[in-house]
Amino acid sequence: MRISRAVALSVVVAFSVLGLGSVPLRAQSAVEAAQAMASALDGAGAGISTTDQIAALEAAAAQGDAMALWQLGLMYENGEGVAQDKAKAFGYFAQIADQHADAAPKGLEADIVAHSFVKMGEYYQDGVPEAGIPQDDAYATKLILHAASYFGDADAQYKVGELYADAEELGDNPLQSARWLSLAARKGHAAAQAKLGNMLFNGEGDLPANRIEGLMWLTVASRRAVGTPEGSWIGDLLNSAMSVATPDERKDAVELADSLGTQFGGV
Repeated sequence: MRISRAVALSVVVAFSVLGLGSVPLRAQSAVEAAQAMASALDGAGAGISTTDQIAALEAAAAQGDAMALWQLGLMYENGEGVAQDKAKAFGYFAQIADQHADAAPKGLEADIVAHSFVKMGEYYQDGVPEAGIPQDDAYATKLILHAASYFGDADAQYKVGELYADAEELGDNPLQSARWLSLAARKGHAAAQAKLGNMLFNGEGDLPANRIEGLMWLTVASRRAVGTPEGSWIGDLLNSAMSVATPDERKDAVELADSLGTQFGGV
């Protein structure tokens, strides 16, 4: 069984175990290093069995490597190469969060640690009976807020923005919702860009409408979401806003998206 690029993202930590050499020195981050390894494997036609792959990841995880723990968590969560086991997945994500909660926010492993807090938050939102984890919305929110505030994680910030838009969660607070969505949107999070754009275009509660800026965010989001699962609903929001916008509003919004969009992950 050939190793996939998704799995390669974590197997990079096990180079020495598998005898594949070392990570290229030019790699600037854990993700770039993993991608470099995946490219090397593709070019060399190397093959790694599922058994060896899991053994390598478990060896690295036993030493507390966050990337290996993360990949094992994903594998057990999705049943990729192993029998699906949400309890084991939760355990791996929890280990990352427990051992790396105070990791440097801008460190190489920060994104993995932040995503683990988000994963745990999602598990606590639903509960994991097989792991003895009860549903606990308050604790779930606390975990997601940590990822959003301490690590500045865009996915977490987007989720906080949604929580502030729900009266049953953090309360129906459009200003706070827009604030958190804006933080994620400026990092290129397409769903946050779309939700923020829709709020600004229509105005909501104490949040005044700004139709041109709203259309700009919707346009950037739509361009960024092409070919993704979010593309359909984001496109619907943009088309709905464009259908009632004036020609001048549409023109100004597209010009803003063209000039500023690349700063926020747009094209």
